[in-house]
Amino acid sequence: MDKLYIQGGTPLKGKVQISGAKNSAVALIPATILAESTITIDNLPNISDVRVFADLLREIGGTVELREGELTVDPSAMTAVPLPNGSVKKLRASYYLMGAMLGRFGRAAVGLPGGCNLGPRPIDQHIKGFEALGATVSNDHGAIFLKADELRGARIYLDVVSVGATINIMLAAVRAKGQTIIENAAKEPEIIDVATLLSSMGAKIKGAGTDVIRIEGVDKLNGCRHTIIPDRIESGTFMIAAAASKGQVILDNVIPKHLESLSSKLREIGVTIQEQDDQLYIDASQADFQAVDIKTLVHPGFPTDLQQPMTTLLTQAVGTSIVTDTIYSARFKHVDELRRMGANIKVEGRSAIIYGATPLQGTKVTASDLRAGAALVIAGLISTGVTEISGVEHIDRGYEDLVAKLQELGAEVWRNLPAPATEPAEMDKAIES
Repeated sequence: MDKLYIQGGTPLKGKVQISGAKNSAVALIPATILAESTITIDNLPNISDVRVFADLLREIGGTVELREGELTVDPSAMTAVPLPNGSVKKLRASYYLMGAMLGRFGRAAVGLPGGCNLGPRPIDQHIKGFEALGATVSNDHGAIFLKADELRGARIYLDVVSVGATINIMLAAVRAKGQTIIENAAKEPEIIDVATLLSSMGAKIKGAGTDVIRIEGVDKLNGCRHTIIPDRIESGTFMIAAAASKGQVILDNVIPKHLESLSSKLREIGVTIQEQDDQLYIDASQADFQAVDIKTLVHPGFPTDLQQPMTTLLTQAVGTSIVTDTIYSARFKHVDELRRMGANIKVEGRSAIIYGATPLQGTKVTASDLRAGAALVIAGLISTGVTEISGVEHIDRGYEDLVAKLQELGAEVWRNLPAPATEPAEMDKAIES
């Protein structure tokens, strides 16, 4: 298995290009199932989740071409092939196939979500929405089976604000008969991105980005071309990495408004941030980090996906910081690994209490999930000595060319150790034999 190695102590400096949003891509690719002619999506991140989704579209009969950040899908020959096992189990966002296939074919069979080990990802709100639209839903041997003779619009109130449920109901509802109203809908930028694609395909959607979304069902959706928004979580990760390393970094291809909750907290900690149209400049070269409290919330609150990287930065802040995750209670698995590196953190329920500032020491650690991996990468960048990170496959799910981008910013980071040089005597023996 691949491992990631980081020699810490070098401030990040330079410019980094931010990729397309992973959390958009994993919803936009299944959305192509709903069309009946060719769709092209560009600015796609080159990550493993994208490649797995592309393979799944091929499994159900799609003609798929993926190259250099561009995905072209001809969905005209797709059929409702069951996907209860196999590659679908690798994906945390596999459930988007349910809404898309239900909307296109009136039936679906999809394995329950895999991906990061963040504990159970409840899909009760998804199922509630599908049933309201007229589908029957059953669970058998770890797969969800859905069937509807006809989908009809409905008024659906989400008991919990859920990005996944909001998008999934949108996917199913765009081809349902009549009007669907989603109340208490999530408002994340990725939802607006999905609604933009669906609208370009011919869907009638109003209110995306607010807590009430109205959808008028249509009989047919057509192909189009769509460009994914920049990845606000990758952007945030590099902002935190630049700050933690006491660096000076320009982030290119960002939407500053998507990062306001993080920017405000970084400024509170002591980091200088300057905004331009599609760029952010992070300067922590003279910063004296001060402790802050953070609570993750649904958008536009502080993102749960940046909680773990932020925890690493707060180990370098003077004072006591409290980080509370209201979204995923199991999202503190990185804490034990940070403790191995010298951090002084304790977890109480949904909160991590961080006592700083503490120097970190490079050692062997394991990434248990995608954003935990990001937290450990940042820890490696600011540690003394070499950090060896296992579980790199989790990091590959969400960050495009992470090693190359960090190297361009001056970090000493590499995949796997080079093979040891052969001793001259051993070489002689090998030649003689």
